[in-house]
Amino acid sequence: MAWFRKKEPLAEVDFDHLPRHVAIIMDGNGRWAKKRGLPRTAGHAAGAETFRSIATYCKEIGLEYLTVYAFSTENWKRPPEEVNAIMGLLKRYLLEAIEQMERDRVKMCFFGDLSPLTAELRALCEQTKEISRHYDGVQVNICLNYGGRDEILRAAQTYAMDCQEGRADPNHLTEENFSRYLYSNGVPDPDLVIRPGGEVRLSNFLLWQSAYAEFYVTDVLWPDFSKEELRRALASYQHRNRRYGGVTLS
Repeated sequence: MAWFRKKEPLAEVDFDHLPRHVAIIMDGNGRWAKKRGLPRTAGHAAGAETFRSIATYCKEIGLEYLTVYAFSTENWKRPPEEVNAIMGLLKRYLLEAIEQMERDRVKMCFFGDLSPLTAELRALCEQTKEISRHYDGVQVNICLNYGGRDEILRAAQTYAMDCQEGRADPNHLTEENFSRYLYSNGVPDPDLVIRPGGEVRLSNFLLWQSAYAEFYVTDVLWPDFSKEELRRALASYQHRNRRYGGVTLS
């Protein structure tokens, strides 16, 4: 299994044939901090800087969509000081992004239930989304208070309500129709899912959308994830044979 915990050589990437959509599970912030005798909050701060660097690089190379797992529905179980630190970093990032969006022309969207966030954070998320409507560059989707199962349940509930009120017909339900009820409506499914940190699981991330995604797992912790590591993932992806359940005839 060539994708599994193998340090790929720094191969050449064909930047004319990039995947349209790359998704990243930003894992390893806490372990990165622990290895250095630092509080977990320091790991999240370092991870936020890595996200900034990788998002900028994705824009530079012409990637269309980048989706990152920033905060899951299960992350509320973490110590309050850690949750508060993460939310503080998000606030700082959004404030800086709003100032720089005209220059960088990065579209920003959010997948997840934002209602538990503070009114200030919700307003900042809405402001970045509104500004983004005018841009056509890379779209960065931030999964915030997001869970794949929760997303599917919410979509099913909304679809059932539409059926009950005559706006939808269950006899004509298709995957394409159902996909419109997901947070990712209008965004192509990820071609490549990258997981730093060495864990080999989806962790409730984009369960519906990742059905035929390629995976790249590396032991590199997220704060140490670099442009070079992203290039390794892209090069590995470009050597895959995507069959979507079919058979390639030789």
